[in-house]
Amino acid sequence: MAAEGPVHDRPEVRIDRSDVGRRVSVRRLSGFTGDNRPVFRDVIGVLASWDDAGLTVVPRSGGPVSFDEKLLVAGKAVPLFPARRAPLPQAAPAALQRTAARGWPAVEQEPLGGWTLRASAGFTRRANSVQALGDPGVPLREALTTVRGWYAARGLPAWVEVTTPGSPEELRAELDALGARYAPTLVRVAPLAALSRPADRAGLDRVRLARAASPGWMSLYRRVTGDPAAEEAARAVLHGGPSVWFATVHDTPGHAAGSGTAPPVLAIGRCVVDGPWAGFAAVEVAPRARRRGLATAVMAVLAARAAEEGASGAYLQVEADNDGAIALYDGLGFTTSHTYHYALLPQG
Repeated sequence: MAAEGPVHDRPEVRIDRSDVGRRVSVRRLSGFTGDNRPVFRDVIGVLASWDDAGLTVVPRSGGPVSFDEKLLVAGKAVPLFPARRAPLPQAAPAALQRTAARGWPAVEQEPLGGWTLRASAGFTRRANSVQALGDPGVPLREALTTVRGWYAARGLPAWVEVTTPGSPEELRAELDALGARYAPTLVRVAPLAALSRPADRAGLDRVRLARAASPGWMSLYRRVTGDPAAEEAARAVLHGGPSVWFATVHDTPGHAAGSGTAPPVLAIGRCVVDGPWAGFAAVEVAPRARRRGLATAVMAVLAARAAEEGASGAYLQVEADNDGAIALYDGLGFTTSHTYHYALLPQG
């Protein structure tokens, strides 16, 4: 049996280009035996692309699988990965802060002893603050003077990420003496399996995954300011990390990727998978589409993909005064692991 004729004439092919971004199972013709019998290969994963160059599927492990459309024998959309219930991974606050830093990597990084100076043209405090974990290798007052000068040279405010436990015990007293102002941030965690199985499954089929943020995705992301340097930094940070996925819900169900049209985007989200942890960020819903369960759907699809790659715990960071987001995450089963603070050093 060979895959011949247009795709729409192959009854076992029940997917098309509008399914790009969904989890699929496909069978392709991979060659022939010595006696001319066809050899087929199956793969399950995210349909990452389908255009005139062919199809690409990203399985749970290993590299992407690409092949010509003419070799497609069968294909169908399949349910989300059935994540197994597992306890939260063990991680002390400092370890989880380091995991979060890998999942949101700054454009510029420089060590200061055990600390890490981070700058990204002002795009988010997380990517423009010194992560003060461990010993800076010099007295704290000297370290903070270095921090202030490093950020001043880049035209940025000097933020210090203070984690307890994790940062030096005397750091808070030094910051107080310098007149620092504080902004608390909650680190919240949840078992990944529960996130991937929402009680209301409406909207799951509308979520599409991709390895890169589309212009539509970026257009809904609130933290993009329009400043060219900040936008460039935002793209670098957003696409950094061990295994990054972007989720999008378009206004038009079944929109065909690559069709040349760009329907409005209703909801977005980002997830980075790093060993047992999946970090969630940038979960946004357009004002006119709120209260439809789209944020829950976005997180469920991202969670299922992260579980497929071996993660079992979810984490996210949310400002302590963001009541709306906290309420959403409460409803999804998140609890607070710890609170850290961004301390703003005064100039001069």
